[in-house]
Amino acid sequence: MSTASDVSRTPGSLDTLDALDALDTAVPGTESPPIVPRRRVGRQVSAAAALLVFALVLASVFRNDAFQWGLVGRYFTTSAVLDGLLLTLWLTAVVMVLGFLFGTVLAVMRLSDNPVLRTLSWGYVWIFRSTPLLVQLLFWFNIGALYPTLGLGIPYGPQLFTVTTVNLLGPTLTAVIGLTLHETAYAAEVVRGGILSVDPGQTEAAQALGLSRRRTLYRIVVPQAMRSIVPTAGNMLIGTLKGTSIVSVLAVHDLLYSVQLVYNQNYQVIPLLMVATLWYVAVTTVLSAGQYYVERYYARGSSRGLPPTPLKLLRVRLAGLRGRLNSATAPGGR
Repeated sequence: MSTASDVSRTPGSLDTLDALDALDTAVPGTESPPIVPRRRVGRQVSAAAALLVFALVLASVFRNDAFQWGLVGRYFTTSAVLDGLLLTLWLTAVVMVLGFLFGTVLAVMRLSDNPVLRTLSWGYVWIFRSTPLLVQLLFWFNIGALYPTLGLGIPYGPQLFTVTTVNLLGPTLTAVIGLTLHETAYAAEVVRGGILSVDPGQTEAAQALGLSRRRTLYRIVVPQAMRSIVPTAGNMLIGTLKGTSIVSVLAVHDLLYSVQLVYNQNYQVIPLLMVATLWYVAVTTVLSAGQYYVERYYARGSSRGLPPTPLKLLRVRLAGLRGRLNSATAPGGR
């Protein structure tokens, strides 16, 4: 007499075997034991220690009277601070737009077949990446010592008009020129790296379709290169926002210089520095959130499905928590 294990798995006997397996699993006491995750005591202890240290640091910050949080709140939205913040944001936007505009041109020159264009692009990047930003700003601020006047006219002939350099380049314009030239060198390398990350087969396919090199660059290569460019460009944007504070040495009324003017009058150094710090943190947080969504936009074709956004995750968790609360408060719920 054959048993269930002796029955061969022919097409006609599959239903019988499935029924026998169902009967075996239905017998009390034959259920598989639940899988319990391994307890990681070290991980739990380290997490608790990290939370304890974070709580102690946070308590020391908020309970330290030297920070004078009341004074911080009073100066946080004053007109002088807000004017400096607006100039900082304007300076950051102008420098980033001009820097990536000129940087894209330099990147294309670096990838050109013309040796002269490649050499000039490489030389520009080499010079401006090798010189500290503060030195560049001070150099442009004192450019009048090298060129007291600038003019336009016939070479080695009469000048049509001239202008004094001191009157032409003020502190704000000097800051824009210095920061833009500095950011252009880094933006050129970012764009060049993004272009090189695109599969050469994409360019070959575009050429096979008869597209021009310029159309291939702007319609095929650059959109795909943005996946590699955006993360680094976001870091550059945040770095430029914080780096604009260095223009305070030129007496440009940015956020840091505006705060310095205030604490030079009332001698409340720490509270005013906290005002600038909180504004930098707030703006950086907004820019980081924007960078996250821009990266998602350009990553649409790189994967089958994008991970949920933090807002979607929060909504899902809130919905799950609401469901558990409703089930617990329902009649007969546990």
